[in-house]
Amino acid sequence: MVLRLGDTVPNFQQGSTHGDIDFFTWAGDSWVVLFSHPADFTPVCTTELGMVAKLKDEFDKRNVKAIALSVDSVESHQGWIGDIEETQSTTLNYPILADSDKKVSELYDMIHPNSATGNTLTVRSVFIIDPQKKLRLTITYPASTGRNFDELLRVIDSLQLTDNYSVATPVNWTDGGDCVIVPSLKDPEVLKEKFPKGYTEVKPYLRMTPQPNK
Repeated sequence: MVLRLGDTVPNFQQGSTHGDIDFFTWAGDSWVVLFSHPADFTPVCTTELGMVAKLKDEFDKRNVKAIALSVDSVESHQGWIGDIEETQSTTLNYPILADSDKKVSELYDMIHPNSATGNTLTVRSVFIIDPQKKLRLTITYPASTGRNFDELLRVIDSLQLTDNYSVATPVNWTDGGDCVIVPSLKDPEVLKEKFPKGYTEVKPYLRMTPQPNK
């Protein structure tokens, strides 16, 4: 199955370190970051799982739940959690799915035949899913490169902002920065109403405005 941005992601039931999970029920009305790992006891992923645990307050502020996945068993995950907590000086506070039957991996196209990890292990993918269970972002990283969770938080900030205001976010935008007014808005009265802080017209199609919700 190939998932594209805007698709409704598939539901699943699978075991995890927090017990059996029905994904849609577990997600509820939250945003979700689902991220996969080639296997337990892998070095780069150990640092990643620790970082996500440390970012719990940042995820909570954005109504985001994190959930990891590896093709190993719950018992293996529990052993790995001990290493993560010891080496990363944190407490793991979210579930790791045990996908030994590769059900979720195949649903989400996490096994790539040409991946350097081989055709039986999940590639290092990350999915951002909104409360309507729509896929909003997907990135697949090479095994040698750790994921940038500051960037994922930045994307979530952008998605949540642009879902609610008639703006897009420009290159290297971070929360609090100026935004782009969407080109479809033309009416001067509508622009005045929507953007009371005003805007700068760089080009007719490129109009910058202070972030509307700040």
